[in-house]
Amino acid sequence: MAAPAGSNHVWVGAETGAFKGVNLQKKVATNVVGGSGLSRGRGVCALCWGDPAQTEVLVGSLDRSVRVFSTEKGKFVGSRLCPGGDGAFCGLGVLGSSIVTCVESGLIQVWGEDEAEKPQLEVPAGPGLCRMRQDPTRPHRVGTGGKENGLKVWDLQRPGEPLFRAKNVRNDWLDLRVPIWERDLQFLPGSDKVVTCTGHGQVRLYDPATPQRRPVLDTTFGEGPLTALALPPGDTSVVVGSARGDVAVIDLRKGRVLRALKGFAGGVRGLQCHPHLPLVASCGLDRFLRVHGLEDGGLRHKVYLKSRLTCLLLNTHLDWEDEEEPPPQTEVKDEEGDELWDTLEPVPAPRGGKKRKSSGL
Repeated sequence: MAAPAGSNHVWVGAETGAFKGVNLQKKVATNVVGGSGLSRGRGVCALCWGDPAQTEVLVGSLDRSVRVFSTEKGKFVGSRLCPGGDGAFCGLGVLGSSIVTCVESGLIQVWGEDEAEKPQLEVPAGPGLCRMRQDPTRPHRVGTGGKENGLKVWDLQRPGEPLFRAKNVRNDWLDLRVPIWERDLQFLPGSDKVVTCTGHGQVRLYDPATPQRRPVLDTTFGEGPLTALALPPGDTSVVVGSARGDVAVIDLRKGRVLRALKGFAGGVRGLQCHPHLPLVASCGLDRFLRVHGLEDGGLRHKVYLKSRLTCLLLNTHLDWEDEEEPPPQTEVKDEEGDELWDTLEPVPAPRGGKKRKSSGL
């Protein structure tokens, strides 16, 4: 029997349009969208919580619709189209009672509650965007970045010009320009710092509070494009995943790899760390949802979900440490073992080695 929607620890979206909830303790996956409702034209490309109580999930699809799923009722309770610009959603968020969307052509839009209304705000952030994310402590601030579109930080309350516009790093040792390809970004809580990962394998830390607009930390990891990024508790490290299935924890103070997470067989599309526990969830093209421990890198959970996964969302209001008790094991007493051995017939010992043939002399 499927677990109630409110008891799912992780929500995932897939390229096929599937939207699933996973209860890690029971190892149960619930298909919210499946069967005849599947369509690649409605593939899920963005997920976010619709309220602080985590009772509503906003699901952004390739057809530019944003659906509202109620975890209490276990069904979709609303939907709206968000036209404008070109490309799929590369960011989805909430600002008060409004929805914030961003598409690959670079158009950020703020939508009110009335589905018939036009967007309340439109901000052109430049073409080729790969990601838009909100500052968790200041939702009116968003960061954007993409291919040949460097990191920018915007204030949606004053959208005329970006608050911060990153400057490209200096030319390489051959005096050639370093290409820009920001794939993901995160705001460090409690500061103005932003960490990004790029399609050329770089991890960069920007501090808008300093006079320089170049990164204060620039390091590389792996050989493939980095595709996803998440912040563990403590704000001193970052977890990055690549298109080759490499995942590692990187120290933001020295730029070195602290540990690598094993077991991946495909490109990573989604990463999210638990805000209070040393856990990171990941999903990607190998169709598995995994949860690793950050302290030892051990695999805690692994669930096969049949579809190529694109994004995930953690329910942090549930008790993740309340594991099911294993079934009681029956002890075998020594006396019972002795009685069993006493009833067996003794086996005769084998004879000695083979006789040596006579030499015939």
